[in-house]
Amino acid sequence: MLKYIDKFRNPQLIRSIVDKIHQECPDRTIKLMEVCGGHTITIFKYGIQKLIPDNIKLISGPGCPVCVTDNGFIDKAVKIAHLDNVIITTFGDMIRVPGSRSSLQKEKGHGIDVRICYSPMDAITIAQENPNKELVFLGIGFETTAPAVAAVIKYAADNGINNFSVLSAHKTMPQAMKALLDSGDIDLNGFICPGHVSAITGVHIYDFITRDYQIPCVISGFEPLDMLQSILMIVRQLNTGNAIVENQYTRSVRENGNTYAMTLMMEVFKPVDTEWRGIGTIPGSGLGIRQKYQSFDANHKFNIEIEPVREYTGCICGDIMRGEKVPTDCGLFRKICHPEDPKGSCMVSDEGTCATYFKYVNRESVFGDRNVRLKCSQ
Repeated sequence: MLKYIDKFRNPQLIRSIVDKIHQECPDRTIKLMEVCGGHTITIFKYGIQKLIPDNIKLISGPGCPVCVTDNGFIDKAVKIAHLDNVIITTFGDMIRVPGSRSSLQKEKGHGIDVRICYSPMDAITIAQENPNKELVFLGIGFETTAPAVAAVIKYAADNGINNFSVLSAHKTMPQAMKALLDSGDIDLNGFICPGHVSAITGVHIYDFITRDYQIPCVISGFEPLDMLQSILMIVRQLNTGNAIVENQYTRSVRENGNTYAMTLMMEVFKPVDTEWRGIGTIPGSGLGIRQKYQSFDANHKFNIEIEPVREYTGCICGDIMRGEKVPTDCGLFRKICHPEDPKGSCMVSDEGTCATYFKYVNRESVFGDRNVRLKCSQ
C-alpha cells in the first residue's frame, strides 16, 4: 500500500505532470470523458479538475454499472421477489436502486427475502442451503464482473444446482461508447478508458474509436498520477493529430487481457440488445444467457411481465450519464435526492456521478485547493 502513496500520490511527480499538461495543452476547449465510476471518484476525490487547465473539461459518462441498470430490470426483480419460495440475492448497492414504483430495500422492509452477497458464489451457497426455494442472483456489471457470474452459472450446471438462476443485466462497454459518439449529443476529444474492464478485455476493444472516429483513447489506472498521466497522453495525441489506443495502466492491463475470463464469459453469455438507463436500447450491448444454460436464466424460468416503466419526475440521471448535464443541474440534487433517499440511480453507488458530487463538490478535496497541493512539492 505504501508504494501507492509514495509513488502514485507523490506531490513532486504530480507537479511535474501537471506542469507538462499546462505547457503542452492546446489553446482550445478539450472535452475528455471517463467511462468508469472508479475514475470519477479519483477525479473528484483528488481535485484533478482543479489541477489541470480550465479549457480541459472532464466529463463523466455511463461508467457506473449500478447507474446504467434500467428501471425495468429493478421492476422485474421486485416482481420475482414476490413469488412464493423465492430468495433474491444481489450485490449491496443494487438493493437501494429505485425502480418505477419501489426498490428491493423497500420490499425487504415489507418482509420479502432479499439478501446481499459479496460474491456470486455466496448465492450458490444460499441455494444449496435452501433446496426447497428458488435462488435468483441479480447479475449486473460490465466485462469486469460478468466472468465471475458466468463461472457460477457453469458451476451450478456442472453440479446440478437447479434451484439457482441469474437475472442478467450485464453490459459491455464498447457499444455504449459507440452509441454516445453516434448520438452527436456531445462533442468529445478523447476517452479515458476503464482500467478494470480493460484488464479483462485487453486494449483492442477500443480500436474502432481511434480508427473510425479519430478520437484518442487512453486506458488509465485509478491513482491521481495515473489520471494525470492519462490526460497528458491524450493531450500529446491531440497535438500530433494521431488517434491511437494507449495503455497507461500497464501494471494491470495486458494487450490481450484475461483470455480465460473472456472465453468463459462468451461460453455462458451471448450479445443481446439491452436497455441502458437514460440512454435507451443499445444493440448488442447486453449479455444474455446462452441456450445451453437456459435453465439458469431467470428470464426464461419465470417469464415475468411488468407494468410500464416510469422514471421519477425531475430526475436527470440519463442526461448526466450521457455527459450532457452535471448533478448540480438537477432540481432534486441535495434537496430531496441524497444518498440516504436516492430518487435516481446515480445517487446510489459510490461510483455514481451524483453520489460523487454530493460527497466532494463544493467541499475541500483531500489535498485542499490547487495552490496548497502544489506547495507540497516545494
